[in-house]
Amino acid sequence: QDAVEALVKLMQNSQSPGQVFNLGSQEEITIKGLAEKIIQFTHSNSQVVYIPYDQAYEEGFEDMQRRVPDISKIQNLIGYRPTVNLEGILKSVIEYFKGEELKK
Repeated sequence: QDAVEALVKLMQNSQSPGQVFNLGSQEEITIKGLAEKIIQFTHSNSQVVYIPYDQAYEEGFEDMQRRVPDISKIQNLIGYRPTVNLEGILKSVIEYFKGEELKK
């Protein structure tokens, strides 16, 4: 929802072509925290499985340590402000896929 509105505004803005923008909220979360929220919202009995870094990534790859997008550029250009928080997005996506499963 927020991303679609932002993309429309970017397409209408003459200063945006050729630029790169971060979209998201400034709500920080770890991969573990994200996994725990998904387990909680899906009422799953799954356990978080930890994979050693060297097995998850190729040699030489460095994963970002913090996942907080800098959205100041898009805020300044089009006034972007996220309105849906991470929990809302996760719940919406989970409900969508539950509906898709029922169609099968």
